[in-house]
Amino acid sequence: MRGPVKNRNIRKPDAKYHSVEVSTLINYVMWEGKKTIATTVVYDALELIKTQLKVEDPIEVYKEALRNAGPIMEIRSRRVGGANYQVPREVRPERRIFLALRWIIDAARSKKGAGMAKKLADEIISASKNEGEAIKKRENVHKMAEANKAFAHFAW
Repeated sequence: MRGPVKNRNIRKPDAKYHSVEVSTLINYVMWEGKKTIATTVVYDALELIKTQLKVEDPIEVYKEALRNAGPIMEIRSRRVGGANYQVPREVRPERRIFLALRWIIDAARSKKGAGMAKKLADEIISASKNEGEAIKKRENVHKMAEANKAFAHFAW
């Protein structure tokens, strides 16, 4: 069994919104180390959210999207007696945020046509309203976990 993690890296908040969640989003959007481009994309997306929804704080919409898109249960493969079982497991909070961000960003990248800031803003808005591709992905993961709950006793 793994021991507890001794030193988790503590993220620094971003410059504009002073939010750790936004700096995490910037780091996940970043490609090939181009952080200034990722920062511009994320800030433009948050401004688009602010203007489209006419809200004062787009960070609240973003946090709501994270809460909605994050899975509660997932399945992990486990080998028992020569057979592989899909065992449902509860998702740790850090992994829940990671999966939600990855699904939102992948859904935004898979769309065609508009710029990345517009696609990211649309996906965050739809995830905050419990719709969109990231929510579909979460529902599929939950369905798989529900279908395999007979193997939950293999989780240890």
